[in-house]
Amino acid sequence: MFKKLFTATLLSTALFASSAFAKETVAWWDFLGGGDGVRMKQLISDFNKDHADKIEIEATTLEWGVPFYTKVQTSSAVGEAPDIMTYHASRIPLAVSQGILQEITPDDYKTMGLSKADYPDAIWNAITQDGKQYAVPLDTHPIVLYYNKDILGKAGLLDDKGIPKGLNGAENFKAALGKAKAAGAKWGIAGVTADGNFMYRTIYSLMGQQDGELMTDGKFLAGDNPKKLENALAVLSDWTKSGLQSPYTDYPSAVALFTSGSAAMMINGVWEVPTMTDLKAKGKLFEWGAVELPTIFAHPSTYSDSHTFAIPVNKGKTATPEKHAAVLEVMSWMDKHSLFWATAGHIPAYGPVRATDEYKKMQPNATYSPLTANMIFDPKSPLFGVAGPVFDVMSTYFVPTLNGEMDPAQAVEKIKTDLGKM
Repeated sequence: MFKKLFTATLLSTALFASSAFAKETVAWWDFLGGGDGVRMKQLISDFNKDHADKIEIEATTLEWGVPFYTKVQTSSAVGEAPDIMTYHASRIPLAVSQGILQEITPDDYKTMGLSKADYPDAIWNAITQDGKQYAVPLDTHPIVLYYNKDILGKAGLLDDKGIPKGLNGAENFKAALGKAKAAGAKWGIAGVTADGNFMYRTIYSLMGQQDGELMTDGKFLAGDNPKKLENALAVLSDWTKSGLQSPYTDYPSAVALFTSGSAAMMINGVWEVPTMTDLKAKGKLFEWGAVELPTIFAHPSTYSDSHTFAIPVNKGKTATPEKHAAVLEVMSWMDKHSLFWATAGHIPAYGPVRATDEYKKMQPNATYSPLTANMIFDPKSPLFGVAGPVFDVMSTYFVPTLNGEMDPAQAVEKIKTDLGKM
């Protein structure tokens, strides 16, 4: 493994050293804030030090979500896009349809010392459109189950390694939420029940546990998929109606409920790992952990997305061979140094990094890292993807349903109708 890393590093270094003597400046855009932003800025600084007098990244951080993707689209059209940018894998189908991403060719991957074999199949598939790759994966950032070890231990829900037990199956999980309340928690679980866009992640995961699909052959909720969506909504709605899940709770409040000890568990993204780590280091948090989502239905399945690096089309401008080589070096270096990026809670996409002893000792990452075998990404459609239009349609009906004010079957029928209009 280390031989592979060393060889790949030599290849990526040689690709730039052989192409130019003049220093190349690489214009970089990202959407990374909070702990992600701090860590990426450090990686950029480290890269620039390692490539002094050869390559320098000039980085700009823009607003996450629709503002970022809109700016990329408009800038690409007028030849003012950056040389490289961060991009969500789930947005690639839309970007390809808009003609704003350059293909990362097999020769590019060979030059970088990277290949399909280095990545989980789900991640490689997510960056592939019509048989071509349009990005280099940096990580995968799924949702996970955070838990309070003190409360779950008191409730008899931890094994001898401090890992939750007895959570698989809808009845068992609901019973566990009740036991957590009996052990002193106000809520069994803190849910972001006021934000349907966020809860989509959990709902889609529970659909996946039933082999459900939101889109099949270009059709929304075909076959028995409406029933599978209804099943997912019914489980989550039942938690709220039973007084086990916090109602009408926004994102910051859900985190606060968990970190204050008011909620025994929380489903949230791995990006909250730094929050927990920092609070624990300051002596302001209980013993905690994070694991893959329990199997509520038939088998494990977890919604995920990936941060990737992509090269935008720059209308009227073609990068010089030297510039292109520098961009490839940036992407290659970042993947091979993504162990530090994992401290933000993310799972490195690059397999040789996940295989290192350092990563295997990193907690709680190493505990939930095996979920990469059970990941599901958004359907490949321009209508899906982070901050995409499908999220808004579903959110309209998710919120009242999750809070017990709309029947799951009624919500599914309205969702299917509205999606069909798209």
